[in-house]
Amino acid sequence: MISEKRASGYHAVYISVAVSAVILTTGIYFDDDISLKIIVSGLLWPLVRLMFFIGIGLVAGQVIEASGWTKTLGVLASPLFRFGNLGHMCSAAFTTAFFSGAAANAMLLDFYKEEKISRRQLYLTNLINQLPAYFLHLPTTFFIVVPLTGQAGILYFAITFAATLLRTSGFLIYGHLRLSQETQSQTGEGQEFSDQANKNSKGIWEGVRSKFPKRFAGVATYVIPIYIFVFFLNTMGIFSLARNWVATYVVTTFIPIEALSVVILSFVAEFTSGFAAAGALLETGVLTIKQTALALIIGNIIAFPIRALRHQLPRYMGIFAPKMGISLLLMGQGFRVLSLIIVTVIYYYLG
Repeated sequence: MISEKRASGYHAVYISVAVSAVILTTGIYFDDDISLKIIVSGLLWPLVRLMFFIGIGLVAGQVIEASGWTKTLGVLASPLFRFGNLGHMCSAAFTTAFFSGAAANAMLLDFYKEEKISRRQLYLTNLINQLPAYFLHLPTTFFIVVPLTGQAGILYFAITFAATLLRTSGFLIYGHLRLSQETQSQTGEGQEFSDQANKNSKGIWEGVRSKFPKRFAGVATYVIPIYIFVFFLNTMGIFSLARNWVATYVVTTFIPIEALSVVILSFVAEFTSGFAAAGALLETGVLTIKQTALALIIGNIIAFPIRALRHQLPRYMGIFAPKMGISLLLMGQGFRVLSLIIVTVIYYYLG
């Protein structure tokens, strides 16, 4: 009886493996440029690495909840999340996002399934978690961009950070105005959090061991076939065509044609080349500091939604399931682009 139930629980995984095999075989058949080396280095190894880090994130989220650290982590950002009527659990996920986005998302989904937070709280917190995600990637990008582009790079980071603060503030204000009645019972001081969870290490790891395989299998069910599908779309040049078409239209409309190369170069796989080109054009006087900053921002606006489809879509659909994952990703990128446009327009006219 137990084995039959377990087999039925992994039925979706078997279907996912079959679909993945069909996509892989079809992609290899229709793409003559694909070699075994490209499959291993460009698909299999990145996919294994992605699943490894997602797995670590899932384990971390379960350990945090089972060990009773939820309230402790939630205290760190509690003033902001109390204002937004989002509560300690959402605050704990926000704090966790500074270290692992996958762990934060896994925590949010667990809280939602256990009816500890509402759907609106999950969506708002996921959107607010773009702030810790910004800082999570900042050390890598900052020390690449600024040496290449100087003052224009600093302006670029100032604009992107201002846009992040703008939308974060907007989400918190929305929560303050719209969630006060909905979450009254969930965010009150008397609410019992997971501090009452079994805190001995044996109990924690037994809980992780019992929940992790099913959760990881559920994530893999969507991540693997979608990742393979996106990989072949990329090798066939679909994303490059989309980037270059949009880049040409936007650049020739809003900024000087001389900046076209800067924006297009920033879309290629090695994103550093775009900033290197910007620095070169700035040094030779082809572009002013303001024009360079605008070119980098436009490249950011165009490139990141497409990169999100390539890199974030599989993990979002894997953790949250397709419908919720796609809506979260589209909303996140939509608000991100909107906030960047608002701040950039203000800078264009006032800067």
